[in-house]
Amino acid sequence: MKLRKMWLNINGVNRMFICNPEKDSLADVLRRMGLTGTKIGCGTGVCGSCSMILDGEVIRSCVRKIKAVKEYSKVITIEGIGTPTNLHPLQVAFMNCGAVQCGFCSPGFIVAAYALLQKNNNPTRNEVRQWFQKHRNICRCTGYKQIVDAVMAAAKVVRGEASIEDITYQLPKDNEYYGKPLVRPTALAKVTGTADYGDDQELKMPAESLHAVMVQPRVAHHAKILKIDTEEASKMPGVVKIVTHKELKEAGGTNVMAEGQFHERTTVMVPSRKVLCEDRIYRYGDAVAVVVADTKDHARDAANKVKVEFEQLPEYLSYLEAVMPDAMRIHEDTPNIFCIQPTLKGVGLEDANKVAEVIDESVYSIEGSFHSTREPHLSVEGDTIQAYFDEDDNLTFQCKSQGVYSSLGRIGDSLGVPKSKMRVIMNPTGGSFGWSTNAGDLVLAGAAAVVTKMPVALSMTYEEHHHYSGKRCPSYSNARLACDANGKITAAEFDFGYDHGAYSWGGDDLITKPARFAFFPYNIPNVAGLSRIANTNHNYGTAYRAYGSPQAYTMGEAMMDLLAEKAGIDPFEFRWRNIAREGETNINSYPFRQYPMEKIMEIMKPLYDHAVAEAKAKTTPEKRRGVGLSWGGFNVTEGGTDKATVALEIAPNGMFYKYDTYQNLGQGGDVGSLMLTLESLKPLGVKPDQIRLIQNDTKITPDSGMSGASRTHFMSGNATKIAGEKLMDAMRKPDGSYRTYEEMIAEGIPTKYEGTFSNTSIPGLSRLDPNTGIGDPTPAYTYILNMAEVEVDTATGKTTVLRFTAVDDVGKIGNIDAVNGQAYGGISHAIGFALSENYDDVKKHTNPLTSGVPYIMDIPDEIEVVHYERPDEAGPFGSSGASEAFQSSGHVAVLNAIHNACGVRVYEMPATAEKIKAGLEILAKGGKIMPPKYFLGSDLYEELENIKANPVKVGAEDYFVPLGTGAEKFF
Repeated sequence: MKLRKMWLNINGVNRMFICNPEKDSLADVLRRMGLTGTKIGCGTGVCGSCSMILDGEVIRSCVRKIKAVKEYSKVITIEGIGTPTNLHPLQVAFMNCGAVQCGFCSPGFIVAAYALLQKNNNPTRNEVRQWFQKHRNICRCTGYKQIVDAVMAAAKVVRGEASIEDITYQLPKDNEYYGKPLVRPTALAKVTGTADYGDDQELKMPAESLHAVMVQPRVAHHAKILKIDTEEASKMPGVVKIVTHKELKEAGGTNVMAEGQFHERTTVMVPSRKVLCEDRIYRYGDAVAVVVADTKDHARDAANKVKVEFEQLPEYLSYLEAVMPDAMRIHEDTPNIFCIQPTLKGVGLEDANKVAEVIDESVYSIEGSFHSTREPHLSVEGDTIQAYFDEDDNLTFQCKSQGVYSSLGRIGDSLGVPKSKMRVIMNPTGGSFGWSTNAGDLVLAGAAAVVTKMPVALSMTYEEHHHYSGKRCPSYSNARLACDANGKITAAEFDFGYDHGAYSWGGDDLITKPARFAFFPYNIPNVAGLSRIANTNHNYGTAYRAYGSPQAYTMGEAMMDLLAEKAGIDPFEFRWRNIAREGETNINSYPFRQYPMEKIMEIMKPLYDHAVAEAKAKTTPEKRRGVGLSWGGFNVTEGGTDKATVALEIAPNGMFYKYDTYQNLGQGGDVGSLMLTLESLKPLGVKPDQIRLIQNDTKITPDSGMSGASRTHFMSGNATKIAGEKLMDAMRKPDGSYRTYEEMIAEGIPTKYEGTFSNTSIPGLSRLDPNTGIGDPTPAYTYILNMAEVEVDTATGKTTVLRFTAVDDVGKIGNIDAVNGQAYGGISHAIGFALSENYDDVKKHTNPLTSGVPYIMDIPDEIEVVHYERPDEAGPFGSSGASEAFQSSGHVAVLNAIHNACGVRVYEMPATAEKIKAGLEILAKGGKIMPPKYFLGSDLYEELENIKANPVKVGAEDYFVPLGTGAEKFF
């Protein structure tokens, strides 16, 4: 190895360093020097998180080899733009415009924007957007709108037209904080590059720490393992240990991850997922070993020398392949279709076949079949974990986790360490959007630490992470829908097939979603439906924002447009006639918990009329415009047994400590907890700087539950109210004034109080019946009506979303910037889902770019979100949930708008330019675009009759029946 001494002018100072010019990138060198504000996301130059300025030009430093950099070149990083005590206007604007969510991409955006303002301090919004497009800056959280807002605000200060104070949110003097745009407590560290994310933590671990790299053969989707040959790899420089399933078992682990199943109809009795594969590879991303070495490079070099001998087995890469009668079982102990959930209502409860009769006898009826893709989360930060034994000999994980306590349950006894001796700490972390609900990455790092008894850092390349982490389940559906002459729906019939990939964990919960969100929020009197879920040899299904419901809306909201067209009724009017009114029921036969539907549609109506008129006026033969609608929404909380615990403590110097697990992945776990605490302690006149948040460490914080199911603000908020009342009761003197910390101590009064809230306190909740789908599992819903305005280029088929409007009901807003950020971000994911995002071809879909991530010019700058703030009766301070509504169904608004624009109905997502162009060519020749028809298993009505003849016993009110040591509830 030949090294080089080199000088660069870094942030105005000449600095010397040693490097390997052939191997090191500029990002590698600067991060080793401690300038970790430069983040490495994709590692392939397509995400912009590593942006820095080299000799006046923005570059993506992860792909700029140091050998291509001239000595004494001038480099500017985020650390050279502003510091926590001397902020640049851009950093101030990002904090105050809601442009920072997870914050991983923020330094790259700020550096790129800084270079723009050096060249042009008076840019238009479109020039800002074009600049970020040119430099490939990706934000997966914000939907870009607030980022452009921040650049425009900062530009005013740079030009001297505004002061820093003008763009800084001023705290209200009346202490009325709830609903206001308070700056996130973690924003300062994020905009200055001083927040230490997972890879930054790794760089700063003790010198004796080891480094781990997984062995991910990527040779097949399905294969029998004949031999794992580690001999050559074990002799590579720096290798300490190669851990396979054998070494883990010798150290006391079972190598079997815990799995919780709850559905009475599940056929899965044995956990299917191993920490490290033993006898089979079940999907392309599986890991067979972990190499542990003194450096990451040594570990990676050795991992490449591990040889896996295998025998190819049949590969079933979609639901349709796995459910064919001649398909072999992927897991020998269970059929490939491992769980089903019926939905019966009206005449369907008496006899499912009567629903078909109602449809046949109705004035209008239509049928359709739809496919939604295996959507990748495409978070900009990948995956990295640190595992070590702490001062109390706890096996400790520092990681990205949406549920630090639930991660413990999912690890189970796979590592041979009791749950009581494991600890999970959430690192400052980039977005996840659901994939980090799984603990598969933790157990890999844990296995290395358990076997070596040393601190270990496991870091994945983006491609490794992309293949290893789970994805949104693809779905296939067949449906029929009918209405009378007045456009009132008479009956619905549907059959869903969900592809859960190689592992079953959570799939039996996933299929309860169509039973609630197919045709939400309409009143449909007669229903016969079935949801099925199957194992395949593709990537496993896991949580993703709006978990399970986008697949249902893919079918339901397309069918609404198709039937409206058949009946000759405007799609808005058709929905107006069929939304549920007070007392009318969802397809699960229970009334809706809230009825904001009419008000939401009344707000949207003038916006819709304007959009339709504009689309007609601006349509040309070359560029056809259209408008599409979709209703959506999602459940709030995990259900009847969901609970959360928090603690509040009065401390010296007028401070208050808040303890919880409001896991912050960009959605606002920090500011959400702050807002709830301020509101709970409002009688004390507490200000934001008096509250210290202590979060997401299973050793020192109580279990507030996971950040998912749109539950955390609702559940943790109610628990915070209880804790606040307890604390203030203890502080209250007989005269009504409040004791100080010193007075509490002097009087021997405890200073810390826990509050626990459980949904068992809310009357009327009931789980879905496994025989009928009837039930009312959650205390609240979110509601949203989406409108997409698109333009289709008839020459190329390319779709551009021009404007997106959403009217929602998420209850009382806790922090307006945080909720808006969730709205814009969710909408951007929905647009990507509709048009481009996919993880199907494992050889092609290896990074954000090739997997179809939307860049800024793919998302409209005009996103309008109107909040109908109807206070929720059961939520804290009138709040409900927020995040998941915004990604539940917006994709169908885009698909409906495409059809409205050019007549092409895309039945199988994504709606690529090639598909639309092919559809236009069919229509031009006088043809008709026909929907597919899928074989999803046994005949729908035969299966429903079989279920009726063989009902299963409804389980206990506990929603989730654990199977396997240490298993806990899932979702």
